[in-house]
Amino acid sequence: QRQVVESGGGLVQAGGSLRLSCTTAGLAFAINNWGWFRQAPGKEREGVSCISASGDITTYVDSVKARFTISRDNAKKTLYLQMNNLKLEDTATYYCARCPDVDLMRPLTFYGQGTQVTVSS
Repeated sequence: QRQVVESGGGLVQAGGSLRLSCTTAGLAFAINNWGWFRQAPGKEREGVSCISASGDITTYVDSVKARFTISRDNAKKTLYLQMNNLKLEDTATYYCARCPDVDLMRPLTFYGQGTQVTVSS
């Protein structure tokens, strides 16, 4: 059974930090590239960061570089996103999905419900 569960979101003040987690099942986590994507109200979903299967290649959208760090634990089939120095514009629902091309940061099917991140001033 294919399953993705995102967690770790919440309400945080600008400048604060959150760590998102994405646990998976039935999607061959260890042999796939994975990524984080987000959608803010009234905006299209965008790629935030992707990581290769081995973890040696990571990509980030310009707006989060030097603030966010993607990582993975293949043994736990879990993807992470450490978010530091959060800004108001980071407010969105965050999703994880397979990311076939880490440079393009385009997702395959979304299976999870996402986790809400709200940054307040």
